[in-house]
Formats: sequence, structure tokens, C-alpha cells
Amino acid sequence: MSGEAEERKKQEEKVIKMTTTPVEKLICSLAGPTIVSMLVTSFYNMADTFFVGQIGTSATAAVGIVFSVMAVIQAFGFFFGHGSGNYVSRKLGEQNFEEASKMAATGFVSAFIAGLGIMAVGLIFLEPLCYLLGATPTILPHAKAYMGVILLGAPYMTAALVLNNQLRFQGSAFYAMIGLTSGAVLNIALDPLLIYVFDMGVAGAAWATIFSQFVSFCLLFRGTRVEGNLHIKLRNFSPSVRRYKIILNGGAPSLCRQGLGSVSTACMNLMARPYGDAAIAAMSIVTRITNFAASVMTGFGQGFQPVCGFNYGAKKYRRVQKGFWFCVRVSTVFLLGMAILGWFGAQGLVSLFRKDPEVIRYGTRSLRFQCISFPLIGWITMCNMMMQTIGKGFRASIMAMSRQGLFFIPLVIILSARMGFLGIQISQPISDVISFIVAIILQSSVLWEMNREAKKEGFQE
Repeated sequence: MSGEAEERKKQEEKVIKMTTTPVEKLICSLAGPTIVSMLVTSFYNMADTFFVGQIGTSATAAVGIVFSVMAVIQAFGFFFGHGSGNYVSRKLGEQNFEEASKMAATGFVSAFIAGLGIMAVGLIFLEPLCYLLGATPTILPHAKAYMGVILLGAPYMTAALVLNNQLRFQGSAFYAMIGLTSGAVLNIALDPLLIYVFDMGVAGAAWATIFSQFVSFCLLFRGTRVEGNLHIKLRNFSPSVRRYKIILNGGAPSLCRQGLGSVSTACMNLMARPYGDAAIAAMSIVTRITNFAASVMTGFGQGFQPVCGFNYGAKKYRRVQKGFWFCVRVSTVFLLGMAILGWFGAQGLVSLFRKDPEVIRYGTRSLRFQCISFPLIGWITMCNMMMQTIGKGFRASIMAMSRQGLFFIPLVIILSARMGFLGIQISQPISDVISFIVAIILQSSVLWEMNREAKKEGFQE
């Protein structure tokens, strides 16, 4: 059997597995590696905040400032990764392997080029960008040192996110996990070494991040060569208006979510700036803590996405719906537990990162407010993931923009003006409640349409 024939056979076997294995069992098997990936990635984001926090409050705040730039880099990685990955999973479900291969290569190369653009623009406008994102004069030197290094890794960071997502959407979550977690563990080891032993300060944390991300990139690229995964071949790079429209439809929700996440973080920092470095540092810490807790739920949902894409492509709509409701139930129960723990352990969690009494005071109340609406995020996220995976790009984009964009940004501006720092602290939970209602309305229409299609296809299992 030739190499290509053997590769095709493995791909066909994967399609059978993804469309016939019991949904709950399949989601759990795929979710295990993605949960580990999300937890470790979130943990090493927290590690940067923890180790830099030992330098000082202004250095901690600088990490929060640069988080907006990291979010932009991630936004383009997820844009091309989800935009190509969603389509790849549907085409694999249809057993159209040639088109899937061309889209995989197109998404990968396009992301690398976009990363080069981000790097160039960011380095040219480094200082103005730091001020724009909320840096104070005392935060500025740390922010410039950290951001200047992070931007150097933008090209392969965006490309690595594409590889990670494409592997997940092909049902190879284990290889995606190996790539991400290896880099994350390396980053955690390098942080104290570069920051303290080599006395590189904040820049040491940034060098640790981009070096570990490069290792992840290499391992993820290797993962595309095994287990019947689509090989990334430059000759398959096939840019066209049609393919970029498909990427835009599937990736716009991620770009909106991550991009507006960056804007909302910058906006929050700007609103918090009058209250000093401690306020910005506190909000940065709370963001890391809530992202860590939510990462388990997000990882579980990522186990659903390839199941959703393959089965939607194969017109097995009842399996898609079954998987969706299973994920909603599990994620809601989990987040409720995390909200209870976060409420009662808020002060201790914040103090782990910074012993500054003012940071602890600001952060404790902020974390407790966010715990109030935390259980609602499971429904919001699962609705968004399903809409995006099955190609409902417009509704998925609205959903993606709602929580940290359409509602949070105006709320934090208006409420901070009227209520001071309390307004900043309550903006996210209020935005979550409104987004939850919007998700009910949008997802109801998607489920109704799927029921209609399922009846046409005779409710395939």
C-alpha cells in the first residue's frame, strides 16, 4: 500500500470512529487532553503573573497591560485556526480529504503572515501602544520590556494556535495537548531562571514565554505527521476569495471574541488607571484566576467541537444535539462549584500573587462579583462553540462579541463614571447575565433549524 493510500485509509477510519462512537464517551475521551492543555496553558499564564509579581506591583500591572497584545496575537491564531479547522472537520465528515488538506495549509500559512504583520506594527509603535493600553509612567518601562520581546514571537505563536486547533478538529486532541503542555511546562521552569538567576526581570518572563511557544510550535507541527492527520504541505497553500470567505465565516467569532477581549482589557485598565497601579494589578490577577477556572470548561467544550463538526458534516444532527446538551449540563455544574469555591476563597487566591493589602482589597471584591455570574458562562460558551463549528458565522459572531464587547465595554465606561471602581468590578457579571439571555435567543433558532434538517434526513443516528 502506498503512503498516500495508507494515509487515506487512516483518515477514513477516523471518520467512522467520530460518527459512530457513543457521543458522551467520545466527547470525554477528546476532552481529557484538551482540558489538560487549557489548564496547563492557563497555569503558565498565571505563573508569569506570579513570578513577575515578586518584582513589584508595577511589574504585575505591566503583565496585565501586555495581556491585551497577547489577546490580539491569539485572536488571529484562533481566527485562522477555527476558521480553517471548523471547515476541515466538516470536509473530513464528508470524506473530502483533498479540500480539507488545502484549507489546512491555507489557514496555517496565512496565520504566519498575519503574525509577521502584528510583530512589525507592534515594534514600530511600541511606546504609544503601551500608553494606549493603560500604562502609567511607572508601569511603562516594564510594559515596554515585556511587550517588545513578546512581539518577536507573534508569527509562530499565531501559527501554533492554528496547528493546535486543526489537530483538535481532526480528533487528535492528544497531540495538540503534547504540543501545548510541553511548552507550558518549559515556560514555568524558565520563568524563575531568567527572571531571578539571570536577573532579566520582566523581560526574562517574556523570553521564557516566546521560547516555550516556539518549542510548542515545533511539536505541534510534528503532530500533523502522525495518526492519519492532514499533513501541512506548502504546495497545498491555495489562497482564494472562496477559502478566505469560509475562514472569515468560521473564524470571525473567534476574532471578535479575542479581539474584543483585548479591547475590553485595555478599556478596563484605562478606567482603573485613576485608582493607581494596585487597581490595575488587582484586575489583572482576577482575570488570570477566572480564566484558569474557566479553562476546564473551555477544554471540555473543545472536546465537543470535533464531534460536532464531523457529525454535522455527516448529517448526523441528533448526535450533535445530544453532545451539546451533555456539555451544557457538565459545564454548568462544574462552574457552579468553582463559583462557590471562588467566593469563599477569594482573599486567599488574590494574596497568592501579591501581598500588597491594596491589591488584595481590590481583587477580593472583584473576584466575588465575578463568581455571581460564573455558572452562566457554560451555556454562553457551548452555544458559541456549536454555532461556530457548524458554520453559523453571523450568529456565532454576535454571541462572541456580546460578553466582553457589546455589553462589557459600554458598561465599564458608564458604570465607572457613575460608581467609581465599584462600577468596574460589577461590569463583567452584568455583561454575563445579558449575554446569557442573548445566547438563549440565538441558540433556540439554531436548534430549531437543526431539528428541521434532522427531520429531512430521517433523524440519522
